[in-house]
Amino acid sequence: MSRGRETLPEGAWPLLHRIGQWLSVLFVRLPFRVRIHHRERVPRTGGVVLVANHSSLVDGPLLYGMVPRSAVFLIKHEMFRGPLGWFLRRFGQLPIKRGEVDRAPLLAAVKILRAGGLVGVFPEGTRGEGQVDSAQHGAAWLARTAGAQLVPVACRGTPRPGGARRRFLPKVEVLFGHPVTLPQTKGRAGLDAATEQVRAELVELLAQLDGRPDQHADETRGMRA
Repeated sequence: MSRGRETLPEGAWPLLHRIGQWLSVLFVRLPFRVRIHHRERVPRTGGVVLVANHSSLVDGPLLYGMVPRSAVFLIKHEMFRGPLGWFLRRFGQLPIKRGEVDRAPLLAAVKILRAGGLVGVFPEGTRGEGQVDSAQHGAAWLARTAGAQLVPVACRGTPRPGGARRRFLPKVEVLFGHPVTLPQTKGRAGLDAATEQVRAELVELLAQLDGRPDQHADETRGMRA
């Protein structure tokens, strides 16, 4: 962690956070062949908003374990029920309600970013194999409000194609983009422009990943940088 407990939400256990990242690596290592491209583009210090396309429930644990630093993700609040919810909170994850303004987790995320932490966001508006239709304002708002950099990341291969049989060690590709500093134009127009830039960055990254040859990947079977 870059600044100890300040880069995790209140109630998180730093040691359990690290154990959770290790478990996430193990979780995706067994059923998938994971190839990571340009993980070194994630800044090791300073506030960072990691924004990713979302195609399956595996995407969250995958990135949580593969990001080379402590990572706090905004996760739908329905996941925070029962024992799983207890562990998610101790791992340092934040529940957020979809389809409405949920200020408490957003303000907690801003505090983490200003302390030099990393917050991961899966914008609504992704579908199917992670195609990006639109990116909601959350990621852009967080980066602009906290003065943080934004790093887009694209994932491919986690969902099983419709009607397909169970796959043996399916290949999963993850491509990190270059850090982006969003424009600081004030008002709704500025936020709309920043949101469109976030969407465009994800679309471009997915296009790069779809046309990328396998031999240029760093293959990782669960090893973190």
